[in-house]
Amino acid sequence: MPVEFDKSLAAIIDHTLLKPDATYSEIETLCDEARQFQFASVCINPSYVPLCAKFLSGTSVKVCTVIGFPLGATSTASKVFEAEEAIRNGAAEVDMVLNIGYLKSGNTQFIEDDIRAVAAAAHRSHAIIKVILETCLLTDDEKKIACIIAKNAGADFVKTSTGFSKGGATVEDIALMRKTVGAAMGVKASGGVRTQEQARAFVAAGATRIGASASIKIVIGEQAAPSSSHG
Repeated sequence: MPVEFDKSLAAIIDHTLLKPDATYSEIETLCDEARQFQFASVCINPSYVPLCAKFLSGTSVKVCTVIGFPLGATSTASKVFEAEEAIRNGAAEVDMVLNIGYLKSGNTQFIEDDIRAVAAAAHRSHAIIKVILETCLLTDDEKKIACIIAKNAGADFVKTSTGFSKGGATVEDIALMRKTVGAAMGVKASGGVRTQEQARAFVAAGATRIGASASIKIVIGEQAAPSSSHG
């Protein structure tokens, strides 16, 4: 491990591996790296939550997983079940995808009820919930509406992207989200964050968490090649 790395950046990074072909050994490496660099969490698919909870037992690194991922189009009941099961298995944070099609159809009540149900399930077990907006598919007005709904429904963070759609985080979207939710709520930049310069720009725009698979290169200041791990 390098002698020097940016500890303040490391402390807000969700070290992410969500690709469908991630193996046990890759997940174990992810956890080892998260311990070494003191990342905020590892973010992995739900089936790997028990494994990560085992690997990270006794450390300060949290286990984060994704709910209704990556489309957000599953039922509220299935999202709630998925969140509850993940938390029972050791997840301390859940990143849920809102129902993008329902949002674009104007069914804001459904969106609020959907988020509120998952938020309630998470908060019963003192877990954090982040709501993924998939900003690349939304207009600025829809982004604002989604942020307000997530805030009203009790979410702890709003998050830009799954990393599986046509675009990721932008500085402009982070600034818009921060302005909309105010100071009391977290904002997570994810999707395509690959360099220290990018990460710092997102923080300057209002991000309080970064989702990345190029986490080590970000904190030691190296340029990272494009990754298929998604964040």
